[in-house]
Amino acid sequence: MFSDILNTQRPADDAGLFELAPAKINLALHVVGQRADGYHLLESIVTFADTGDRLGFTSADADDFIVSGRFGHLVPTEAEGHHGNLVLKARDLLRQALAARGVRCPPVAIHLEKNLPVAAGIGGGSADAAATLRGLLRLWNANLPEAELFALGLSLGADVPMCLKGEALMVKGIGEDLTPLPAFPSLSLVLGNPLVVVSTPDIFKRLTRKDNPPVGAFEGEWIIHLKALRNDLEPPARSMVREIDQISAMIGAEGALLTRMSGSGATCFGIFSSPDAANRAAENLNGQKPDWYFQAVQTVGRDT
Repeated sequence: MFSDILNTQRPADDAGLFELAPAKINLALHVVGQRADGYHLLESIVTFADTGDRLGFTSADADDFIVSGRFGHLVPTEAEGHHGNLVLKARDLLRQALAARGVRCPPVAIHLEKNLPVAAGIGGGSADAAATLRGLLRLWNANLPEAELFALGLSLGADVPMCLKGEALMVKGIGEDLTPLPAFPSLSLVLGNPLVVVSTPDIFKRLTRKDNPPVGAFEGEWIIHLKALRNDLEPPARSMVREIDQISAMIGAEGALLTRMSGSGATCFGIFSSPDAANRAAENLNGQKPDWYFQAVQTVGRDT
């Protein structure tokens, strides 16, 4: 879906192909338990924006990886280690999986245009990994069974399977239990981030309760239901990064119907009544804080 949008806007030339890695937004995120192995059990309403990072894939004589974009200087360019780049890890794992099936996977040059803030709670690295898996399957003219592809994605990170789906979802478990929400509407949002990196492990360590009530089923008007929900990671994130208070208040002051933090932060979003209202708000906010990140987006949904 998103690759179709992207290729309409920026047509691929004969040398390669492109994938959009859309921003992931947790409209609500409840921490409902913790497994014996330490993984937290979540329930989250997730949707995806029409903007994000952009990845290009080109056949090459040798593997290559190029990074550009506003936040490119913050991206690691090695695959090794806990903080290695997920694009390269996804490339290598997919190549291994396909080689085991006898599929030839020749060298590829990958160009990541990093437009989303890093460590921002909007799935940037996970979205990049998912886009890499999609793009390389297209470039190599290959397929994997969905269950195997999603298991590979989950091994890269809990958010990768949902980013592979790229649609409005109810997400449960550690990120592997995905239920599409085909009736969920497209939303006009403004995303805002003060460009302060937030450590997800530190956020979870500060949780005072890990057995919160679940999200529950949708009843009545969606905005009323969303207002009754929450992000359980927001209070500990606000205690660590005071700018979250400020950025949420700034977005709210522009007339948002609802403001909330996404994921483990520090990105906050505001839901607006129309794309025009969101665009005006983003323009005003960028004028107030030009060194921060503000972006008006439209999310995937039944109206798109």
